[in-house]
Amino acid sequence: MQMYRGLPIITNQIPVEERSGIPHHLISCVELEEQPWWVGRFRNESLRLIEDIHARGKVPVLVGGTHYYTQAVLFKDQLVGEENASGDVEDEAADRVAKDNDLNSSTKWPILDAPTEVVLQKLREVDPVMANRWHPNETRKIRRSLEIYFQTGRPASEVYAEQQRTKQAAMTCDSSLAGAGQLRFPTMVFWVHSEKETLTNRLDKRVDGMIEQGLMAEARHMSDYLRERKAQGVSVDQTRGVWVSIGYKELAPYFEALYTGSVDEAGLETLRRSGVESIKTATRQYAVSQIKWIRNKLWKALADAGSTNRLYLLDSTNVDAWEQSITEPSERLVRALLNDEPTPDPKSLSELARTVLSAKEAQPQESAPIAKCRTCDVCRKTMTGEEQWQIHINGHAHRRALKSAAKRAARDDFLRRRQEKLKDVQEEDRGCATEADMRAPPPLA
Repeated sequence: MQMYRGLPIITNQIPVEERSGIPHHLISCVELEEQPWWVGRFRNESLRLIEDIHARGKVPVLVGGTHYYTQAVLFKDQLVGEENASGDVEDEAADRVAKDNDLNSSTKWPILDAPTEVVLQKLREVDPVMANRWHPNETRKIRRSLEIYFQTGRPASEVYAEQQRTKQAAMTCDSSLAGAGQLRFPTMVFWVHSEKETLTNRLDKRVDGMIEQGLMAEARHMSDYLRERKAQGVSVDQTRGVWVSIGYKELAPYFEALYTGSVDEAGLETLRRSGVESIKTATRQYAVSQIKWIRNKLWKALADAGSTNRLYLLDSTNVDAWEQSITEPSERLVRALLNDEPTPDPKSLSELARTVLSAKEAQPQESAPIAKCRTCDVCRKTMTGEEQWQIHINGHAHRRALKSAAKRAARDDFLRRRQEKLKDVQEEDRGCATEADMRAPPPLA
């Protein structure tokens, strides 16, 4: 997201005055009207820059956020297996599709621009394994899976499985894991982390700060851009690139009401406040997903490369202790890396590091089961994976829905039986009336 030009606040770019004269690459370099970068293009451009930085005797620092993209840069021959198929929308097979930009995919296969339910139905026909994996709201992933099928002529699930078999075979044949998920360079990974409550409060305050700095103005600029393009008859894919960034889509209802004049001042303020709260919620959820990625996918990739000892958790809970908790240990570790000196046990840096990393080391390294979507017929909700399903069916909302459904069923059964009884009574009454008519004397002339 930070690659987009003109949106420094909504994409949380580091201010120029805070860059300390250090060159920052791939920031503010993509225009709104440009095609979003796919992971392969980002990886290739990053590797080109890293080579240039190395040639100048400097040390490149790859700053994360979008972990799928950074991991593609860090690890060589990163194959798309089941662990990545459920992650970001982009993958190696999708790269082959994206590189074929001479003919736009939606022009070649118009169904890709159809409503999501239509695309998902087609995906069910050609690749039911992938169709069962995605939530019906995961528009981009559904579209990408079908796009891979059209491009390669093979189901995406088959492509993923083949790549994973290739990776496992390489790892089996070569104990050094050469060329199979190994780190491209001597690398040290710093995970700047803090305790949950502290992180939550910090994220909320950061959103408030972004609002004060002008996030609303940037979101309005994006909304104006969409309206201008629409007036020109140009359709913008809002399911990709900066349009799915946190900060714009949450405020879209507010700007729509503002433009149409359909809501009074009080209503507009309510929509604005609701949008800001949604931004805070989405930011917290994104932080959770980033942490899950590090604990699961990044950890597994490092484990495959025998390099979990290169992941250092730095405790940022107390910002007043930044020098001793972050600056000093990270500089000391980088010097050890550059001088090829022994490095300390990552768990020794702090109590938080010991707790989190010890828990990861104690977990058995097993292949995660393929996540599948399941729909609750009672609540009309779809969950991805067994964990989310168990959370749902054991939750208060589901139990309340079950009780309500049981009450409705009992009421419907009562009404049905009462209706049947009433019908029987009416039939008996009609029978009696017919018999009485037959016994009645003929009318007098």
